[in-house]
Amino acid sequence: MRSPGDGRPLPPRHDDGLRAAGAPAHQFPQGRPIPGADEATRVNQPPQGEPRKGSSRVYGKQRPGNSPIRPLRGRSADAAPSGPSGPSGPSGRSGSSGPSRPRKPRRRLIITIIASVLVVLLVTAVGMLFWIDGRLSGIDGVLDEYEGRPADTPGTNWLLVGSDSRKGLTAAQRRKLATGRSAGQRTDSMMLLHLPEGSDRPTLVSLPRDSAVTIPGQGRNKLNAAYAIGGPKLLVRTVENVTGLRIDNYMEIGFAGFVDIVDAVGGVEINVRAAVNDPKAGLKLKKGPQTLTGGQALGYVRTRKGGALPDFERTKRQRQFLGAVVKKAASPGVLINPFTSIPLAMSATDAVAVDTGTGVFDMLSLGLAMGDSPVTTVVPFGGNEIAGGGTAVKWDRTKALALFDALKADKPVPKDIIDAN
Repeated sequence: MRSPGDGRPLPPRHDDGLRAAGAPAHQFPQGRPIPGADEATRVNQPPQGEPRKGSSRVYGKQRPGNSPIRPLRGRSADAAPSGPSGPSGPSGRSGSSGPSRPRKPRRRLIITIIASVLVVLLVTAVGMLFWIDGRLSGIDGVLDEYEGRPADTPGTNWLLVGSDSRKGLTAAQRRKLATGRSAGQRTDSMMLLHLPEGSDRPTLVSLPRDSAVTIPGQGRNKLNAAYAIGGPKLLVRTVENVTGLRIDNYMEIGFAGFVDIVDAVGGVEINVRAAVNDPKAGLKLKKGPQTLTGGQALGYVRTRKGGALPDFERTKRQRQFLGAVVKKAASPGVLINPFTSIPLAMSATDAVAVDTGTGVFDMLSLGLAMGDSPVTTVVPFGGNEIAGGGTAVKWDRTKALALFDALKADKPVPKDIIDAN
């Protein structure tokens, strides 16, 4: 056993045992390998007789003493290197087995929350549709069968009626809205809406209320007299007889409901084509685009002021307004916002009356169709005739027949028949 200069014995070195076992001397240079370490962890050995010093792998500082260098935490002494940077990986952090993996539990939680919200919204929407459907007011017998009724044709035909009913209006509201004191109920406007089966645009046709027509069992009279005599049922039958079209859905609205719907959607923007000043309708409007309140909109579609043919201009305003209010009511900004959609649903269900076969999904199809910029026109007419004790509008039989035949065949209306709005 070796001894230093002072004669004290030195502790045995590991390489002595290895050499005694027959290991070649050239395998043990000045520095000896630390078990389980690579080239980066080897330390130089001091000359014989001097204390061995090592370098810290972490800080690179020399440490005095004879104690063996401890391996880094998280790494066993006999672990093999796993890459250029050792088992700790490129980051150099001990105990890491590679790049961090995505946190799947958190991702699943986010997906679960989103799915839950979508389910709640869907259930709420479906529940609201059934709630609206239950609130709709149905009119019995409007579309009952009768002998000689037109056969079913392609597409869907709606009869849209605006009545002059004052039901729901107080005396003060009647004065404010200038609706008059009439106690009866007549049709103030009538429109036929055809929804095609194909990709063609819908067609909206105004039926002038003073049109001279033959009312079943009543003879020759003005069209709006049919409603006054026999209500919606007789009106539907009259329209079917004079047009040859089968009516699939019926909807009517009174003055009060009209105002409530417009106010529920926050007013309707209308491009007023000419300034209007009509004290009888309680209306004074300037020319140009502007947002009308419910009361102003009611006066706008009722006034007979303006144009060489006041009633003809009136039908134009009615079609213009109907397209604008339905388009806004069906817009995402109104439907998604509960502060507008719920009041609109309540106002609409209180305001409108439909046949018993018409439900909320039929109403949705109507709204979507009106938002598709339908072709709008009026029944072609030419001249007048005496009917019902007064002057009535006489239809141009040839052009009117071509219009209704096109709708019956579910084809676009000829361009020479369409009114230039």
